[in-house]
Amino acid sequence: MLATLQNFTISYNMTKKGVELSGIKEIARRANVSIATVDRVLHKRSGVSAQTREKIDRIIAELNYQPNLLARRLASRKIINLATLIPKVSGETSFWEAPLKGIKQAESEIRQYGIRVEKYFFDQDDCSSFVKQTQLILKSNFDGILMAPTFTEEAILFTNLLKERNIPYVFINSDIPNQDSLCYIGPHLYRSGYLAANLISYLVREEDRILVVNIATGYDLILRKEEAFIEYFRDNRKHNKISRVNIHEMDYASMARALSNELSQYNDVKLIFVASSRVSMVAHYLKESKKDILLVGYDFLKENIEYLKEGIIDFLICQKPVDQAYKGIMALYQKLALEATVEEVQFMPIDIITRENYIFYQN
Repeated sequence: MLATLQNFTISYNMTKKGVELSGIKEIARRANVSIATVDRVLHKRSGVSAQTREKIDRIIAELNYQPNLLARRLASRKIINLATLIPKVSGETSFWEAPLKGIKQAESEIRQYGIRVEKYFFDQDDCSSFVKQTQLILKSNFDGILMAPTFTEEAILFTNLLKERNIPYVFINSDIPNQDSLCYIGPHLYRSGYLAANLISYLVREEDRILVVNIATGYDLILRKEEAFIEYFRDNRKHNKISRVNIHEMDYASMARALSNELSQYNDVKLIFVASSRVSMVAHYLKESKKDILLVGYDFLKENIEYLKEGIIDFLICQKPVDQAYKGIMALYQKLALEATVEEVQFMPIDIITRENYIFYQN
């Protein structure tokens, strides 16, 4: 980053004449042209013959000259407007506090370069609120979008409109394949579910039943983890009985009733796997009902850590949500401000957190 903040990259080339300072003046001297001619080539303006342009381009490559794009941006005073679209923090989970923190951190670092970030939030349990926010975004003149595509079909409709307008967009936390996003930054959902099953296989015997609990209205993204979870047991010829329950009512009372019904039907459940950050709701139920069942879920949240410390949650699987959002904003910045190439897929590490190591972990 320091190199890009200079007016140009300085290269020292050892030659018979000694050390030469390379820059626009040196390019002009070697090409035997004026500085103005070099400037026209650098800014891709007309008025330079093809032969001279080719000669200057060759010298630029030889000297590894890199004009300072940030300096140009500061001089141009052009504002780049970004929008973020993520779920708002809910009463059931504080997960989205972490990505918001990453957005704000990135924004504070690049604001001085003319980058503005406007934040939009939707209810992750209400598809219509997602659509409403996308409509508001489309009414404004944004240069790039960071989004969590919680509702797959609606997100595809939105991104199709962004593509028509040549607006780059970044997915975080969950991906939608083949949608031409600038990049995806987040967990490998399949590997995440597969790892969870691998971990759980060490905690249960083959005669033990596992209950997979999904607490969400949008099911597509959790389904990828669940499919991988089931496939692990199939691939490794483990014959545990696996039951599943989908809970679409987000309040605790509804969740507790559904879970109680499931556990009364199966009295041999040894472990519950929650494929989302709402594992604390299940932990609260197990504590309240005094049921001795192992519990594994997702995300390094305050409410989850409290139950982890108490030993009610046995393991948390975490995937750096702060970094996801931070890197997403920086990817748009690199593309729009620095004209740099962005890595298309950036998978987050899959971390396993326990009561013994949580104190050393940073989200």
